[in-house]
Formats: sequence, C-alpha cells, structure tokens
Amino acid sequence: MDFQYSDKPEPHKERTKQILKAHPDVRNLIGRNSFSAVITIFVVTLQFVIAYLLADQVWWLTIIVAFFIGAFADHNLFVLIHEASHNLIFKNRTLNTIFGIIADLPKVVPSYVSFKSYHLKHHSFQGDYYLDADLASKWEAKLIGNTFLGKMLWELFFPFFQAFRTMRLKEIEFMNRWVIINWIVVFVVDVLIIIYFGWTAMLYLVFSLIFSIGLHPLGARWIQEHFLVAPPQETYSYYGPLNIPSLNVGYHNEHHDFPSIPWNNLPLLKKAAPEFYDTLVYHKSWFKLWLRFLFDPQLSLYSRMVRTNRGELKVTAE
Repeated sequence: MDFQYSDKPEPHKERTKQILKAHPDVRNLIGRNSFSAVITIFVVTLQFVIAYLLADQVWWLTIIVAFFIGAFADHNLFVLIHEASHNLIFKNRTLNTIFGIIADLPKVVPSYVSFKSYHLKHHSFQGDYYLDADLASKWEAKLIGNTFLGKMLWELFFPFFQAFRTMRLKEIEFMNRWVIINWIVVFVVDVLIIIYFGWTAMLYLVFSLIFSIGLHPLGARWIQEHFLVAPPQETYSYYGPLNIPSLNVGYHNEHHDFPSIPWNNLPLLKKAAPEFYDTLVYHKSWFKLWLRFLFDPQLSLYSRMVRTNRGELKVTAE
C-alpha cells in the first residue's frame, strides 16, 4: 500500500482565481467575525461548568456526558482555534492568539500555537510530505493498516500521532515563546481543575477531548477533508446538519479556496459560486463516513494525495 501521487499543483489556487474572475463580489465575504470571541468564552465556560457539576458524580457518567455534550463543545473549540489561527476573529494578531489559547483551556492538552504553525503550512503546501502535517507519516500509515482495530486505535490516539508527525517536518519551527506560554497556561488550568474540582471533573475534560477528535462521528471530520473517496479530487466538503454546532467547518473546499473568509460566510461563498462547488463530490453524513472509514479496508491513512512537486500557495493571515 502507498499514497497516491500527483505532479500537478494543488487545486485551490487556480479555482480561487477562476471564482474571483467570475464572481468578484465574493471579495466582500473576506473579513473577520469578532462574535467568535463571544462563542469562545461561552463554550469554555460551559465546559468548566459541566466539569464542576460532574465532580461528585460516578466516573462513568463523565463518559456519557462527554460523548453527547463535551465532544461537540470541544469540537466547536477546535473550530474556533482554527479561526484564530487564520486571524479571522480580530485584526490584531496578538488578540487572535490570546483567544486561541483561551479556546485551549478546557482541552487538557495545549494545541493552539503549534496548530497554527503547522496548519498554515498545510494550506501553502497541501500534500507535501515534508511540510503538510495533515498527512500521516509513512510509518504511521503502515502501522495502522486498513483494519477496523487499527483505525479505531488511530482515532483513540490521534493527538499523539499528530504530535509525532512534527518530527518529519524539520523546516517548521516547533518551539517559540508563544508555545511555552500556551503550555504553561493550559497545564496550570489542568492542575487547578484537579485541585479544586477533582479527578472526576478532569476525566470529563479528557473524554471530551478524545471523543471530539476520534471515537465519535465528529471524528469523521478529519477523514472528510482530504481522504480520497473520489480521486483525483483531493479536498471534500461536508454539507450536513452538524455544520451548525461545528461552525461550518465542513465547508472545506470553500475554506481552502478562500482561507480569509470567516466561518459564517462560507455558505454564502458556496451560494455565490454554485457552478464551482456543486460539481464537486461532497459528503452528506459524517456518521456514514465514520463507519465507512472504520469498516472499509479500501479506506486507510494511505488514502491521501501526495505532491511530487513543491508548489507553494500563498496564504494570508492578516
């Protein structure tokens, strides 16, 4: 088994040019949505309140509440971290960073600052094995294989596999002062939760993190974005009801074409340029895709397009 390879440029830069030529008014959709900061504060507060309310409950109740509520809250916070990484909340970069770290607070493991560095490279070098952290490492794909058990374990330990991928991306700076600040703030909050709320509350936050990115239908989001279900198309959108709690993160082709458009305007982009998006293959159900990924041996971590040329796409984050 191996990845699929392409010597063609990534598809988004050219489509962006075509859309701007055909629909110049879509430039009006570019901007920022400061209301995302309000959502961030609300969801972070919600997670801590739930953790507090579960502090004196039986531990297994945390699993149930995390699956049905915490997973959606944490997934929402991941989307807000994504918005902050593109500077789509405020014009001021430092404010975006602060709110990205705030969104990190209930998620146990610090991720915002590192995610920003690697995610912007994913946009600029989609499919480049040595610059795109969204691609699984070769050893990772070989280890997981195409079995149900392997893919289930991959979803369970997804954050660890992502962390190991950074070792192959030697051109990207891993450590800086903001990474250290991010780590200190989140780990201090973890300690405070354990001291004042107890281990059961912390367990709820841990399970919320696990379910938000892996063993949950929401985990299909990571499969939906770039796993090849209809090659040679290599980016796919999801148009379904879970876009509501997930702040339109399913509009992934639209986001890659215009990373400077905030989440609330992505459906408007699709509506403004239907001839470019309605012809693409897309997903209607994360749940069906999640089951397909787990049970279909034809779909594995190798189901990705890897570029053999180094075509850079300029991504603005201003």
